Parts: sequence; structure tokens; C-alpha cells
Amino acid sequence: MATLTIGDDNRPISSLLIFAAMDSEALPIVEHFKLSRDDGRAFGSKFVLVGAICIKQLVKCSSTLRFPLGVAWIRYHGYYKDLNLNVIYPGKDRDLGNNSVGTVPASLVTYASIQALKPDLLINAGTAGGFKVKGACIFDVFLVSDLSFHDRRIPIPGPDRYGIGLRQSFSTPNLVKELNFKVCKLSTGGSLDMSPQDERCILANDATIVDMEGAALAYVSSLMEVPAIFIKAVSNFVDGEKSIPEEFAQNLQASVVALREAVVQVVEFINGKCLSEL
Repeated sequence: MATLTIGDDNRPISSLLIFAAMDSEALPIVEHFKLSRDDGRAFGSKFVLVGAICIKQLVKCSSTLRFPLGVAWIRYHGYYKDLNLNVIYPGKDRDLGNNSVGTVPASLVTYASIQALKPDLLINAGTAGGFKVKGACIFDVFLVSDLSFHDRRIPIPGPDRYGIGLRQSFSTPNLVKELNFKVCKLSTGGSLDMSPQDERCILANDATIVDMEGAALAYVSSLMEVPAIFIKAVSNFVDGEKSIPEEFAQNLQASVVALREAVVQVVEFINGKCLSEL
């Protein structure tokens, strides 16, 4: 199947790749759409073609590319209305047993998945920290407009811009208007806490929310020429009174419920539309 590239806006969207960093973010989406887990290696099965009615499904799902053996990456897949849905997340670190969060696992699994699945649109669904001072509230859901890094500090003219890595998400004005989403800028870093130097860089990026994957996925989507949107639910404040880890743990369950509901709304809106209609 040919992927819809960023300049190819007028064919209906048929395949979505949804990336989440953690199982707690991914599984509520999986359960809502009743997706099936594959064996962790094969991305698809070949279908027997029985009449013209099956051609569409055969084209969508006949990829036989595989994840590398031994990785913990997890994929769920299935159909919802006219859409082929794939939800992926990096799984547990095989040595420590923790969720494999951060820019490196996110980039690797998303790159491999785009290569194999050829999605029309990438959706990054996840939780984020928010700034009170910028108007974020716990359980707010944002659609991200701009993404950059705050911990790739290269204080040399020219390379400094590369370190910041500013990119924009795919523009979706109709989706924003119809679903009444808040829109903001996001800054990505490799740590859950925030050092004073991180804070200065985040504020310089004019970010309302922060996460640990988004800007890396924006880089991958740009590299692979696949349009991407970013849906983030605020789980904690980064400028509040409580410790970030404490508040994150306290609010995670309710945050992923808000995230799931937003993703469901977005998928419903996308179904039957072209990129140009988003």
C-alpha cells in the first residue's frame, strides 16, 4: 500500500499508526477498539482474495516485514469502520522490567513500524506535564502544534538550532474546531524531573506542556514523510507544589481515561476523511 505523504492530501485516510510510550496509555485505546495483539514479530497476515470486496483488506494487511527478533515492542491491530488501526508501544525493558520510555525506544519502534506498515497518519497519544503559569490544568487534553527539545543543548551557532529541533505537527484546523481541542507547543526531554536549566530552555521554547517522546517522533515522521499529530493529556504540573513523580502517579489513571476519550473522538473524526479535510 502506498503511504499518503504530506503532499498527497486528497485520498481517503485508511491506515493509522498510534504510538504510546507506556502500556497504561496504550491499552485503554486497544480495549476500546477491540484490537488484537499480534505475535510481536509478523506485522500482518496474507488474506485469501475472494472477490473485489476483499481487495482493500488484502492491500492494507499483506505486509510481511517483522520487528527484529528479541525486542519487547508490542503491536495491536484491527479495523474500525474504514480504518486499519495499529497501536504500538515499546514494551518493558528486558533487563529492568520498566516501561521503555524516552526518545530512543520511541524513535526505534516508530521508525520500524512506519517502514513495515506504511501508515497514512501517525498519532502520538500520551500523557504530559503541564505549566500552570501557561494555563494548563490537570486532565486537560491538548493537540500539539510545535515540538522541540529542551535538553539537547549545543551552544554553537547553527548546531544550536539542530539541538532544539523545532518541528510542526500536521495542521488539522477542522479537527481542532470540531472537537474544540486546546492547542499548544510541546517540549521534549529525557527526564521526568525538571532542572533549572531545563526550565529555562522549556520557557524559551514557549512550551505549555512537556513529555519524553514527542519531538523525537516529530523527527521520525518528518524523516519518513508521514504526517503526524500529537494528543497529550496533562497528568501533572511541572511548576506545582507537589513533586512531579508523586503527582504523575496519583493522576495517571484518570489522565489515560481522558487521553482515550480524546483519541476515540479523533479516530471518529478522521474516519472517511482525507488529510486535506483534517
